[in-house]
Amino acid sequence: MTTTATTITPDALIHQLEWRYATKRFDATRKIGPTTWDSLTESLVLTPSSYGLQPYKFIVVTDLALRTKLRAASWGQAQIEEASHLVVFAIKKDIGKAHIAHYVDRIAEVRGVNRASLEGFEGVMVGNLVNSPKAATIDQWAARQTYIALGNFMTSAALLGVDTCPLEGLDPAAYDAILGLEAEGYATVCACAAGYRSAEDKYAMLPKVRFPESELVEVR
Repeated sequence: MTTTATTITPDALIHQLEWRYATKRFDATRKIGPTTWDSLTESLVLTPSSYGLQPYKFIVVTDLALRTKLRAASWGQAQIEEASHLVVFAIKKDIGKAHIAHYVDRIAEVRGVNRASLEGFEGVMVGNLVNSPKAATIDQWAARQTYIALGNFMTSAALLGVDTCPLEGLDPAAYDAILGLEAEGYATVCACAAGYRSAEDKYAMLPKVRFPESELVEVR
């Protein structure tokens, strides 16, 4: 783990955020290189989550036959098949004591600390997520964590010059069936296509429409 930051300029950040858009048509002949894709995969792994619990899984769909089936479950959107890579964002359903214990085991392993010293932290998580009213809506909580990962992935991609398109226009139950997620205890939340924009995508040159900062940002 590094303790120093390598920064980009503020102008460079804004330029890339202005450059990105929800890509509607991808150039199917252009693929994301392995080094770049490894970095994007790591951006998913490094995503922050509440307590650090990571209540999700990211399924990178490379099988073309699966992509064809997923397109049919996504209102026929071309991005599913045209993009270089397709990531399905899924929550781990019904997060409970077992997942929390697994995470605490991992903390002890990575940080080289005594497992018993983490029991207090484990108890806080169990108390808040399992033994409280939040347990009734724990899948919604997990979905919110998953959207943090989606945003982190898209921003990371933009900084690397990779186009993305977030996809909520899909049938989650159909995705679960196609990918066999239900049997694994996971459920689809959304997906994201990644690759490089097609020259035929008319949306690439449209001005980005946002409300003015004065309407969205309030300083008190």
